[in-house]
Amino acid sequence: MSNLSSPVLTRHRVAVRFSDCDLLGHVNNAVYLSYLEQARLELWRRQIGFLSDRNGKPGPRGLGFILARAEVDFRAQTRYPDELEVRMSLGTFGRTSLGYDYEIVNVATGVVVVRAKTVQVWFDYDTNTPVPISDEVKARLAKPVD
Repeated sequence: MSNLSSPVLTRHRVAVRFSDCDLLGHVNNAVYLSYLEQARLELWRRQIGFLSDRNGKPGPRGLGFILARAEVDFRAQTRYPDELEVRMSLGTFGRTSLGYDYEIVNVATGVVVVRAKTVQVWFDYDTNTPVPISDEVKARLAKPVD
């Protein structure tokens, strides 16, 4: 049963790679943060074109999110070659911040292996300061893509 706080915005599949595993044979705890990041970046790409117009180009870096907080609860082990699904829902908006709730589920078993939360801050990378998230961006970020 899902513990997500709101409807799912996206579902992102991840194939566990052999290199994701530690010496004990299960996915290393730090790798789950990469799985969350992959899902966030894909969601933002689809919602707001994040990175698509600046990626690899010189010049001002502009606005984007910066990770401010991550909280991860590990509930079960996963191993190579498991397939996982990262499910993301919108947590809360602040003036300059956005929270997400996540579940990572083993596709074959349906077992929730991770529950997590992150907070991102809308950030001006040229001035190194947080900036308010516009109502237009908030509306796009709240829209499911699946």
